Amino acid sequence: MTAELQQAVAKYAHALDELNVPELEAVLAEDTTWTFTMPGQRVLGPVSGRTAVLDFIRAGHTAQAGRTRHHLSNVVVTTVDAATAEVRAYLLQTRNTGESIQIISTGSTGSACVSPTVSGGLPSST
Repeated sequence: MTAELQQAVAKYAHALDELNVPELEAVLAEDTTWTFTMPGQRVLGPVSGRTAVLDFIRAGHTAQAGRTRHHLSNVVVTTVDAATAEVRAYLLQTRNTGESIQIISTGSTGSACVSPTVSGGLPSST
């Protein structure tokens, strides 16, 4: 289960950066919920449901300047029970405008509950 969940997290980050909606649909569970904080902003969310999260992602891609990347490292999977695990990772978010490369934020994904029974989906993340 650990390797599958690490792969799901990696696919999610690539799909997020590339706005690959079919891949995001495959990795995000229908009942996914996002809550997070960007530097200098208040807490954003919760954004609840796959459709709402995908709309939020599309709006972010439309508003951004340059190419954003989510670099995940030190991915740790902890099994909670037979159907649930927690996934944690460090995050470095960068933007390449073609003229400069910027660090947008650093931090951690907090804790994401993962249910491998939902097509390997990621039901929630913070």
